[in-house]
Amino acid sequence: MAATGPCFSVAGFCPALVRSCLTPSSSSSGKMKSNPVPNLTRRFAVSTEQVQIKTEATTTSFPDNERLKMERLENETQEKKIPLLWELAEAEKKHRKSMKDYFEESKDLIRSDGGPPRWFSPLECGSRLDKSPLLLYLPGIDGVGLGLIKQHYSLGKIFDIWCLHIPVKDRTSFTELVKLVERTVRSENCRSPNRLTYLVGESLGACLAIAVAARNPDIDLVLILANPGTSFKKSQLEPLMPLLALLPDQLQLGLPHILSLMTGDPLKMMMDNVTKGVPLQLTVEELSQDVAAMSSYLSVMGDILPRETLLWKLHLLKSASAFANSRLHAVKAQTLILSSGKDQLLPSQEEGQRLQHLLPNCENRLFSDCGHFLLLEDEVDLATIIMGTNFYRRGAYHDYVSDYVPPSPYEFKKIYESVRLIRLATSPVMLSTFEDGKIVRGLAGVPSEGPVLYVGYHMLLGFELAPMVSQFFFERNILLRGIAHPSMFRRLKEGRLPPMSQYDIFRIMGAVPVSGTLFYKLLSSKAHVLLYPGGVREACHRKGEAYKLFWPEHSEFVRMAARFGAKIVPFGVVGEDDFFEVFFDYDDQMKVPFLRDYIIDIAKESKSVRTEENGEVGNQDMHLPGVLPKFPGRFYYYFGKPIETQGRKELKDREKAHELYLEVKSEVEKCLSFLKEKRESDPYRYLLSRLSYQAMHGITSEVPTFEL
Repeated sequence: MAATGPCFSVAGFCPALVRSCLTPSSSSSGKMKSNPVPNLTRRFAVSTEQVQIKTEATTTSFPDNERLKMERLENETQEKKIPLLWELAEAEKKHRKSMKDYFEESKDLIRSDGGPPRWFSPLECGSRLDKSPLLLYLPGIDGVGLGLIKQHYSLGKIFDIWCLHIPVKDRTSFTELVKLVERTVRSENCRSPNRLTYLVGESLGACLAIAVAARNPDIDLVLILANPGTSFKKSQLEPLMPLLALLPDQLQLGLPHILSLMTGDPLKMMMDNVTKGVPLQLTVEELSQDVAAMSSYLSVMGDILPRETLLWKLHLLKSASAFANSRLHAVKAQTLILSSGKDQLLPSQEEGQRLQHLLPNCENRLFSDCGHFLLLEDEVDLATIIMGTNFYRRGAYHDYVSDYVPPSPYEFKKIYESVRLIRLATSPVMLSTFEDGKIVRGLAGVPSEGPVLYVGYHMLLGFELAPMVSQFFFERNILLRGIAHPSMFRRLKEGRLPPMSQYDIFRIMGAVPVSGTLFYKLLSSKAHVLLYPGGVREACHRKGEAYKLFWPEHSEFVRMAARFGAKIVPFGVVGEDDFFEVFFDYDDQMKVPFLRDYIIDIAKESKSVRTEENGEVGNQDMHLPGVLPKFPGRFYYYFGKPIETQGRKELKDREKAHELYLEVKSEVEKCLSFLKEKRESDPYRYLLSRLSYQAMHGITSEVPTFEL
């Protein structure tokens, strides 16, 4: 019943009341009502101790103006032959702010920058889900509080965001900053005991988050720490402090270097864009504009971190690091570490690994090509990271159904592009069947309204998942909520299985661990559910077992589907034998002592599946078969005629339900036989013929297949 994935982000007043707000910038969508507040800067308003601005929470449904916008886009895209989803993605991208916005809004914030540290809430974050958690952003050494500016649009849909601003000339000690954040956390928890609080901190802010969590173990907190400053002692920053103290104010030591670190590897960014199909000339032009813009804002960075302030912040970071490290043992909060592989200020990659071993409830994600200012990177989307790690929750525990938020068009486009090479290599052919039995190419035949249960064959190592799940969302705007093996959701001992990050994309797209309760919840919410009765036994099959079903003897899903009137869509997938050949399977590995012990240890550590089954079906041991690559062929998917269960009261009877179960299994076998026979007549079954066709008709052209 389980699916597997491929193994291949001053004291003096009550801080809870002191919140400031940013007025909408030119890139914000919608019109905001003006507020009669005198003497405001362009984007920074006085605290709510003086003025309170209320925003209405919204649900995930589109308001009228957004619906009209979608209809207009749909009409336009039909004329332009551009997918509506990509138009929506581009429209969403325009709402997202840039590095230029960071510097422009920073200038406004520090223009008249007196007073104590204070909270502000960006106005573009005013529309969000009901019962959204509180997110407190704790800045790094810049102290501006705009480190999430590129994330405001996406995070603002699912969080109530408050950002801490530490003025340039402020000299509040680290312990006082801890007390400031702590008072906010405690007062908000007192006001809304069931509301979860997230602490998102960068470098210095990460130390703040750790300190607050250690001092408040009784409060339900989630920590997200980007390049935490707990590694200060091991960094190149500490030796810089004596030198910086001796230099005159005119010399802004290190600012050009710090500015250059605000993005990761420019060459890697350029090559990624070329891989995604962005013209090289356009990529180079955009990169040149970014570099020129960054250089022009050197003076702004000098205003944010003048010599005295930079020296103070380094001393502050030093004390913060020592304070946080001495209290790591007291941190019980759920923690997510985000580490940059090219952080030239702090040894963040090694620190992420260290903290993951020290903190009891911790996950670590590495971003190999990112620099120190991780959350300002173009390729980093914190909302997507939180969803992919299952760190988003609105209660005491994560609910895989009610807490799930589907990816936005912009987020999905990045996912779709990330599997572009897989689609190019496999050139998937997808066939579907209408209720009248007509077979068509594409997914037009699959039901639009849920609940729908897709039941089929699990290809070797689950290689069919990425093209199938992405195509369903792209072509039909349908999310396939896969029922997956528990090991995709629980971190095992290091080195046991591929890192958890390899499964993030499936969690983003809605996969849930195998569970009767979750299966019930998904069908009751009218979801489109993807189920593999063969589970790991099919996905990790032995030599000579390609396209053989390993289903339980007894019905597992029919009566549950009938309870909610779900349509059952049997399907088959072929093509694995044109890509790989198993040469070292489970039976071979169990004959090697150290491999046998390894497989047994994984089985003991991971949650068992199908313990009640005997024989081969009950053998769901996780392992990695040894495979030999072949010259690439093609993937073929066939979704059979939907089977109705609505109104079929006879399915309450176990025998009748079992008859339908056998019928579904038979239909899946027919789908496999149909595809194996038809692919023999496909002139474009192999890669060279497809590349030749695409060379003549364009790389994005749809390659023909056999006649239906």
